[in-house]
This record gives sequence, structure tokens and C-alpha cells, in this order.
Amino acid sequence: MLFRAAKPEWLIVGLGNPGRDYAMTRHNVGFRAVDALAASLGVKADRLKFSAYTAAATVSDRRVLLLKPTTFMNNSGQAVRQAARYYAIEPAHILVLSDDISLPPGRIRVRGQGSAGGHNGLKSIIAELGSQDFPRVKIGVGEKPHPDYDLADWVLSRFSAQEEKLVSEAIERAAQAAELLLRDGVEAAAAKFNGKA
Repeated sequence: MLFRAAKPEWLIVGLGNPGRDYAMTRHNVGFRAVDALAASLGVKADRLKFSAYTAAATVSDRRVLLLKPTTFMNNSGQAVRQAARYYAIEPAHILVLSDDISLPPGRIRVRGQGSAGGHNGLKSIIAELGSQDFPRVKIGVGEKPHPDYDLADWVLSRFSAQEEKLVSEAIERAAQAAELLLRDGVEAAAAKFNGKA
């Protein structure tokens, strides 16, 4: 069932921090989105390889490897580089799902490429790949409540009950956006999902 001999065409990477303490924090919505995608595909990302929990799957007739790095957020790029190098996958075929504090809870944004925007996980991937030309699906987790609030404390905080409802729905849409992006491309996914709550 696992395509050991067949090379995946895409990496789908969810960003987060491993461990139960971090599971429901703002920073871990990327992990949750990969888990949602895995569940819809009937697999579970629980095989340890490339410093990540992984699962082989097929999305829209394309072989993919789902990754949840175990390196902690700031070193996420190490796991991505290992898998990308092993399978010779170019950045354009590495889809990253991550949190975004510039989007309100409930919103997602599909982008074809771009800077890290201050996100340490994306910064690590860009540094390790030597490229920022990889697609991503960003999941809104909301802005800091005031400018003096420590950013690390904010992204490691949990959602209110009202936010969690919005975020859970956004995570499901992020998984759907990932599937559409692989099938029809970035523009189609962006047109369908960007700006919609």
C-alpha cells in the first residue's frame, strides 16, 4: 500500500511543534491541517522519517509525502530539506501549511511563493532550500491583542472557544485548498479560498 518504490511528486508539509503541550496552540494549525488532509485520504502521518512524522498518500492522482517535522518550528527546514533532497523534489512541488498572525481566525490564504513574513518555520525552510518559491496555504490565527504582547507567547497560546470553532473550519478548508492546488494549480485554489471566511 505504501509506495516504497515510487517517488512522491509533492511534499505537503504542515508546520508546528511536536508534543502534547503544543498540540492546540496557534502555532500548530499547520500540523492540524496535515492531519485533516491525511484523515480525508485515509492515512495517518505517524511514520518517523526525515526528522518528521510522515505518510505516503495520493492526492488527485499525484503521489505525495505528508510531513510534520519533529525538529520544532524554528528548524522545520531541516526535515523539509532531507525529504526534498532524498526524492529530488523542487521547491515548486513543496506545499507548506502554516499559521499566519496577519489573518483573522477563520481565514486562509493561498500563495504561490513569498517571503517568510516573520514566520520562523517558513524562514527555516527558505534558508534550507535556498528558495522562497514554494506554494503555501496560510491559516489565520489572529493578531497579537496589543503591540507589547510577546509574539512567542502569542503563537504558543490557545484559542478561545469562539476562535477554535472558526479555526477548526479553516483547517478543513486548508486541507481542501491543498487538494485543489495539487489538482488545478495555485491560481484556482487562491480564487476559491482566499478572502473567504
